[in-house]
Amino acid sequence: QSRLVESGGGLVQPGGSLRLSCTASEFELRSYTVGWFRQAPGKEREGVSCISVTGVTHYADSVKGRFTAERDNTGNTVYLLMNNLKPEDTAVYYCASPPESNWYAISWCLQALAYDNWGQGTQVIVSS
Repeated sequence: QSRLVESGGGLVQPGGSLRLSCTASEFELRSYTVGWFRQAPGKEREGVSCISVTGVTHYADSVKGRFTAERDNTGNTVYLLMNNLKPEDTAVYYCASPPESNWYAISWCLQALAYDNWGQGTQVIVSS
């Protein structure tokens, strides 16, 4: 049932970088806020970043200054640029979209319950 696909994960050394991508099928992702979430083994799913349809972004404190969310020129591909990666960034990363188009709220955009459409996840491992 997933209408979102993440890609770009992999194994990287501490201090390295990765770029994750999120694309949608059957609808225009440019009309929806996109949230990025991650879940490490044995831990709760946590929000890391979100980006509105106009490109307004918000980040969790744990990734602020290191991660950047952005859209391509069409708005239909959303990226998560991850720099200076740390071992604690190791997790499966998911992108998600909410049920309402053009919705954005800073207080909600990093909360998983605000979203109803999720990708399958892409694994990021940060290890030396």
